Amino acid sequence: SNHYKVCHLPTMSAPVIPKVTYINDALPEDLYGDLERIQSAGHTKRTFTSVADINATMVGQTVWIRARLQNARGKGNSCFMVLRQDLATIQVAMFKSDENPKPMIKFCSGIARESVVDVLATVREANVKSCTQSDCELGALRVFVSSRASEVPPFTVEDAARSEADIVAAEAEGKVDYKRIGQDTRLNNRVIDLRAPAQNAIIRLVGAICNLYREACVDNGFVEIHTPKLIGGASEGGSSVFTLDYFGRPACLAQSPQLYKQMAVCSDLERVFEIGPVFRAEKSHTHRHLCEFTGMDMEMTIVDHYSEAMDMLEKILVHIFNGLQTRYAKLLEVASQQYDITTFQFKKDEQNLRLTYPEAISLLRNAGESIGDLDDISTAQERKLGEIVKEKYETDFFMVHRFPDEARPFYTMPCPDDANYTNSYDIYMRGEEICSGAQRIHEPELLKQNAIRKGIEPETIEDYINAFKYGACPHGGGGIGMERVAMLFLGIGNVRKVSMYPRDPERLRP
Repeated sequence: SNHYKVCHLPTMSAPVIPKVTYINDALPEDLYGDLERIQSAGHTKRTFTSVADINATMVGQTVWIRARLQNARGKGNSCFMVLRQDLATIQVAMFKSDENPKPMIKFCSGIARESVVDVLATVREANVKSCTQSDCELGALRVFVSSRASEVPPFTVEDAARSEADIVAAEAEGKVDYKRIGQDTRLNNRVIDLRAPAQNAIIRLVGAICNLYREACVDNGFVEIHTPKLIGGASEGGSSVFTLDYFGRPACLAQSPQLYKQMAVCSDLERVFEIGPVFRAEKSHTHRHLCEFTGMDMEMTIVDHYSEAMDMLEKILVHIFNGLQTRYAKLLEVASQQYDITTFQFKKDEQNLRLTYPEAISLLRNAGESIGDLDDISTAQERKLGEIVKEKYETDFFMVHRFPDEARPFYTMPCPDDANYTNSYDIYMRGEEICSGAQRIHEPELLKQNAIRKGIEPETIEDYINAFKYGACPHGGGGIGMERVAMLFLGIGNVRKVSMYPRDPERLRP
């Protein structure tokens, strides 16, 4: 069911399609046809109404809309079209009359799905349960095709929009019409897939997450910065870097803006944030890993304690969660039409759960997990911890801090009472990590020693180390994976569903 062929629409013995010229404010006498190419030849001075704004209070009004033809059903002397714009759909009903002569009905019945049409119509009262605009319909006065689909899509938007529950129910009833579209087929034809309302809403929610993050940062005195993605040394250390030739010199794509946001703090930009691409050359074929993702990073000076940075990150994330559930509730509702989206649980008006690393280890051991005091928590153990926390504390959102030194990068400040642990933290949603952060080392000599101890040559990060030689305020921060936040807030099981054009070890197109 995942193999679809792109079929060219038949052209043999096709009827002659009227061409309509519409380049000024004089309404064409033609009732229907294909508009001449819109090429900025003039101004028609039309005012278009958004489909989402049309309702029964507008009965009798005449409106222009530009929308996609989702489907058309012609039978005898009538034609019903469903038009879709953004997340809204509306029915156009036509019956043979002077306003809708038979050739016009025949023309509209034959317009290819997904074509873009301009429709001048009168709003009429109706009960149309299959459309989002359910209390009205349109009576067409003019139907002009402004962009005709020249190929049959590899799958229909209706198939792309259908929930798994609906498909399973149809299979149980013995229906064979419903197609299950595989993920690769969707991603290979993303331009069609994203037209399905739930997919479209998810991309809008992803944008909302970035908007809410930026809003929270700016409201708390952060300055937005833009750091280079072409760098001369690995920003995180290790082998998971994309290397490239930079005019004869070795270079790589940044694994994070870590070093540069710290240097920004050293430049007396006391609070900084960035939303930008992050590159990881990890051959991870999992539901949560991408080779390119969007990082939401922040860094800030602290007065005494790394908990100040934890407080700020919690404040920012709670703003995002609350904003999604209130200001973007409509988008969540649309996404839930296709996906089983469960409400994300967190505390809005009090501090959310924080566990020290030893406390997290203790919870896991009590649940039967075998893990050493200084062992890193595995992915499976993270999920288990999430289940334990959900059952015991009734929350999907929590932090773990004081991670072992072995599990953290070279620039992490060690704990003052035990060098085996660090002033670091991870933030979890539904038992999966979405943010890693810490107090950073702000003394150049300690930073250099730690780099050597972790197998990094100081020469490769010389500019970074030098930034701390002229006095540096104590500081900390974190990096949040935007796609993971979207995936886990929605409870959708794969990060590729929330990435517009995901990049993983197997995918470099489209």
